[in-house]
Amino acid sequence: MFRSPDRLFRVLAIAEAITWTILISAIIARAVGAPGVVVTIGGGIHGFVFLAYAATAVLVAVNQRWHVGVAALAVVSAVVPYATIPTEIWLHRTGRLDGAWRLDATDDPRDGRWYDRLMRWFLRRPWVLAVLLAGGIIALYVILLLVGPPGGK
Repeated sequence: MFRSPDRLFRVLAIAEAITWTILISAIIARAVGAPGVVVTIGGGIHGFVFLAYAATAVLVAVNQRWHVGVAALAVVSAVVPYATIPTEIWLHRTGRLDGAWRLDATDDPRDGRWYDRLMRWFLRRPWVLAVLLAGGIIALYVILLLVGPPGGK
């Protein structure tokens, strides 16, 4: 399913947009009388997928060798409702999502960089990468839950 960077990025971009719908629907439901817990649940789902999308954007950015500005735009697009979809379309149309995972070194001098070597090591061990990313996302998610929502109560 995620044999290419473009496929993984597309799935997470769509998932992020779907969770915006969940969160917005929960806010509307609360406004018309639903219990506040619906926003807590919708916000929790959205927050987790937001972090997963951001991690995916960074991984794909490193693999595809995007400039920092392009990578930042991909991550920041998740802050605006539904913006991950046009961002994914733009990245696809401009060829920034073309190509496979860079599992092997080439003659490109950039392949000798420590983070390229580390990325290739993890990409050859996708379960290790998935567990590491999931663990990091869960840890950050728990920390953010403990800190509390923006604006605090």
